[in-house]
Amino acid sequence: MTSSRNPAAPWSDATLGLLVHGYAWLPDRMRREPAGVVRTRLLGRPVVALGGPGAARFFYDRRNVVRTAALPDPVADAWYGRAGSPATDGDAHRARTAMFATLLKDGAGAATLGGHVGWRWREAVAGRQQDRMVLFDAVAEVLARAVCDWAGLPLSDAAAAEMARDCTAMVDGFAVPGPRRLRARRARVRQEKAFADLVARVRRTQPEAVTKRSALETVAWHRGRQGALLDLRTAAAELLGLVRPTVAVAWFATFAAHALHRWPGHRELLRSDTRGAYTEAFAHEVRRFYPFAPFVGGVAAQDLTWRGEPVAKGSLVLLDLYGQNHDPGLWDHPYRFDPQRFISTNSPLDHLVPQVGADPARGHRRPGEEITVTVLASVVSELAQLDFEVPDQDLTIPLSRMPTLPRSRFELSLP
Repeated sequence: MTSSRNPAAPWSDATLGLLVHGYAWLPDRMRREPAGVVRTRLLGRPVVALGGPGAARFFYDRRNVVRTAALPDPVADAWYGRAGSPATDGDAHRARTAMFATLLKDGAGAATLGGHVGWRWREAVAGRQQDRMVLFDAVAEVLARAVCDWAGLPLSDAAAAEMARDCTAMVDGFAVPGPRRLRARRARVRQEKAFADLVARVRRTQPEAVTKRSALETVAWHRGRQGALLDLRTAAAELLGLVRPTVAVAWFATFAAHALHRWPGHRELLRSDTRGAYTEAFAHEVRRFYPFAPFVGGVAAQDLTWRGEPVAKGSLVLLDLYGQNHDPGLWDHPYRFDPQRFISTNSPLDHLVPQVGADPARGHRRPGEEITVTVLASVVSELAQLDFEVPDQDLTIPLSRMPTLPRSRFELSLP
């Protein structure tokens, strides 16, 4: 095996191994590298992967790693397009992050969105046409409708349903070759056009106001450092960057149902949780325990050293998320589902990196982190109150597929 301590070694390309082994690929490699550094290639590009205690703090320090150009063009195009802010750094990124941070204040924040989620979920359950429900699909549509309500997006029921399908397609296919990526790109283009049309309509029909009452108005009338409005394509990408991650909570919501089915003792604890502390802890544990993103990538901003290992400027740097969230050096009994770990006085919340990490004001964890937790907690609370049965089905969660789900997408039966 090529030594991890020889940065000049001709590393073999590991793309096929990643596609075959999925979430287990990088943790398996990490276990064979005591230095906590894996050197390889992905899509022909040299990669340095980091893991273990301190890796997340090192990775999310912008003096060390930046996100610009971290993703291969086909992946970035399917996920962000050419205008989305998650792949950017610097003043432009911070300005747009601040723009969305204002939406979480003054009564228009995550708690309001959580209320919309609860209402839309109860509406969906009451109005169902059949006793059985495929939870993943149902939750995705509920979240799409709820975030449209919250963001001030005047979409019809049919358009909201299409948005749910498109957002899940974007998440499902952004990092894999073949038909899934093609569907992801088509979905992104379709939704960006729809959002661009909405922004254009707001600018034509509504005067610019000092106080922006919704996400749609905030983006439509946002002015950059030079005082110019965002172009329609960028504005659409920014709105989609708010909506798509909210719909993506459907993955965690499905895992939450899986956890309630596997460990039903949590149901009564959730039902009796009047203050919400246990519900939020349960949401955090779902995000830690179940797989979503296998890793996150960036580019070394300068020549670096990690645990005595050189990392050359411009190298693609990966942070092992799945390994981070199951590292016995960071978590007691990491393969035990235990929400109580997030209630203790020594809560390990700082170690949790389910999708992105770092401080929202200084790093690349977006303001949407609060939205993710609140939305998931709202769905968890509704599921705990719902008397449902789980018919026979394949609830296997394949780690070779990214992103993964129970194979059946979790079908439940309602009285």
